[in-house]
Amino acid sequence: MSTNPLNLGWRFFLEISMLGILGYWGWHLKEGWPSYLAGLGIPITAAVLWGVFRIPNDPKPAPVRIPGVFRILLEFGLFGFASWALNDLHAGNLSLIVGLIVFFHYLISYDRTWAMLRNRPYTGFVK
Repeated sequence: MSTNPLNLGWRFFLEISMLGILGYWGWHLKEGWPSYLAGLGIPITAAVLWGVFRIPNDPKPAPVRIPGVFRILLEFGLFGFASWALNDLHAGNLSLIVGLIVFFHYLISYDRTWAMLRNRPYTGFVK
């Protein structure tokens, strides 16, 4: 299920939304030039963590290999941070909705999640 084009598109949308939420939250942390720094720095840091720490062949070679459990924790941590950031911005209902959407996405992508928990690269990706 996780290689379905609709699911891959939805996953991409969730990732971009997470970065946007973190940037918006960072922008509202301070005033003046620190808001620019936080608004750009926080999502860039999240994107670097997302792209660098990966399990092998998911779907490309990993720059820094980590066990699947740690990758799942990293993904949940970043999505959880984005959901918390919405709550911190006084958008509690939206925070809950985003958290539930992410949770259901991982349920739908059970094959990828299960492969990562077993510390094996998911082989269902199109090469």
